[in-house]
Amino acid sequence: MPTRFDRVFIESSGRHLPGPPIDNAAMDAYIAPLNRMSDRIKRRILAENGITTRHYAIDADGRTRQSNAGMAADAVRAALAAAGRDLADIDLLAAGTSGGDALMPGFASMLQGELGAPPMQTLSSHGICASGVGAWQFAAQGIELGGHAHAIVAASEMPSRLFKKSRYAAKGYDADFDAHFLRWMLSDGAGALLLTDTSSGRNGLRLRLRWMHARSFSGDYPVCMQLGLTHDRGTSHLDFDAWGQAEAEGALFLRQDIRLLPHLFDIGVHEYATLAHAGWIDVPRIDHFLCHYSSERFAPLVDELMAKAGLAIPRERWYSNLVTRGNTGAASIFVMLDEFLETHTLKPGEKILCFIPESGRFTVCFVLIEVEAADAAAPSNALPPSGKTDFGADNSDSIAPPHDPADAPAALRHLLGALAAEWHDYRSSVWRTPLIRKLRDRRFTTHDYIAWMQAWIPQVREGSLWMREGASSIVSERYAELAGLIETHAGDEQHDYLILFEDYRTAGGDVENIDALRRNPGGEALNAYLHALAATRDPVGLLGAIYIIEGTGQRIIPALLPLMKASLDLPPNAFRFLDYHGANDEHHLARWLRAVEIVLASDHDGRAAQAILATARRTAQMYLMQFEHISVAESGSDTDNRSAPSQ
Repeated sequence: MPTRFDRVFIESSGRHLPGPPIDNAAMDAYIAPLNRMSDRIKRRILAENGITTRHYAIDADGRTRQSNAGMAADAVRAALAAAGRDLADIDLLAAGTSGGDALMPGFASMLQGELGAPPMQTLSSHGICASGVGAWQFAAQGIELGGHAHAIVAASEMPSRLFKKSRYAAKGYDADFDAHFLRWMLSDGAGALLLTDTSSGRNGLRLRLRWMHARSFSGDYPVCMQLGLTHDRGTSHLDFDAWGQAEAEGALFLRQDIRLLPHLFDIGVHEYATLAHAGWIDVPRIDHFLCHYSSERFAPLVDELMAKAGLAIPRERWYSNLVTRGNTGAASIFVMLDEFLETHTLKPGEKILCFIPESGRFTVCFVLIEVEAADAAAPSNALPPSGKTDFGADNSDSIAPPHDPADAPAALRHLLGALAAEWHDYRSSVWRTPLIRKLRDRRFTTHDYIAWMQAWIPQVREGSLWMREGASSIVSERYAELAGLIETHAGDEQHDYLILFEDYRTAGGDVENIDALRRNPGGEALNAYLHALAATRDPVGLLGAIYIIEGTGQRIIPALLPLMKASLDLPPNAFRFLDYHGANDEHHLARWLRAVEIVLASDHDGRAAQAILATARRTAQMYLMQFEHISVAESGSDTDNRSAPSQ
């Protein structure tokens, strides 16, 4: 849950953008096309990202005009000048970047040297977009704990040096799309904040930092954005015999796997919803939303996901300067905040919410800032005392999961919010199981695929049986329509296991009689639990099981399927079951939503909703156990795999 602050203020801000603005036509003088494909990629990417101007700290010949530390120093000087302070007042310097001018020492040390600053504590935060927020949070905690009275936070990026045409010569300019992509996305710049423990304010106002929240999902997903690994992410640049060889093999190209990006915003909106539901974000009272996204095409996606969650912030309250300043990575939120404060007239009581996602290996960050009158007393702390979520409370802003219809009736939102939280934890756990980790790391073999299906087929086979048993156990008149819906769903699913068995045989599975396949311990526990529950009177809790099982097919399987197809040398008809569920489970979930509506219409004491939630939680635990018990070959031959193709 977020880190709360009571005595941290943003005294001032500053930014530095090197050189004149460079428009799209002039980009080629700095970031030259590599081949005939480059121009097409450039047009496509610029049309999507919406950036019209940006800044570079190199000149048209590729020579460095200003260092990364130099840009950060200018941003720091601007922040200090805005507050009428100098370096002698500062006792903590925290700095973030994705790449300093030197591999060692840390960026904060290089910045301190560039500034000629007196002795002080420093902190270098390394990463990508979230590295600046990491530095910011460290400095704020130092002030909150009383260790410092004044701290400078800076973030600076200079990717242009990586994008010069000469750097691609060793590969004959034959770069893959992932390496092309970021050349037209990123630019140079720096931003800084001065944090203090007291503030006299400016223009009768002061900015109080209320809380910060950063959460990494690096254990759940493969690398999305990276520098220093080969295209297949299997070899580090340090593993080559010489730097030149690493460059020739493309290990020094900055890459981003854009196919993974939708997952980042899915995660981000789930975190946003969790914070809102727990009381940290009062959505109607957010007056300004500063959202860091790398492309204008992602703004409607974020907006849509927030709307589906019932937690939309009106677009007129959004602010971004991406179009004119470009994407400056870790510096973006600082550059954005500085320009926002410079161009907006704020009022006491207004709240500013910042959202910073990082695509490196998926981290999401949120920051809440409150505007106060300069002479205001310390605010009463209305923030929740803990991260506990009360799903029984009357909160119309509860989240409906993104894979449910956006127009879910308001009466369902409490339950949908609770289920979304369970789903968020379950999804994260699935991505960390040995089977999925092997798939993410491109070590997945046909043997692993077959082992998965051997355990899965008998589990799927039981699905229609426990559903039909559950439908026959519904005896109350008020659930008559529900019994029909479950029976229809069971009919849709009754022959699915045969498709999966045919996929198994196509992939090379050697068990000829489907009756010889056995569930693993997780699958056995899951089916025993669901059969037992289905035999009880009015087992409406089964809707929680269907939510998890169908959600897996509609949200997790589509993410895994491209990785499987890229890793396994198998014909398309070896993936028919997975293709089918990725495309059709969304319709099944619409039917599920109607079933839940029937149950809650007469659920006056909340017991049915709690039964659905409890069953979803237990089903997730046992479905996860089924994943964890699948045997994967950690050693042996991978000769039945092919290398992931260049995209």
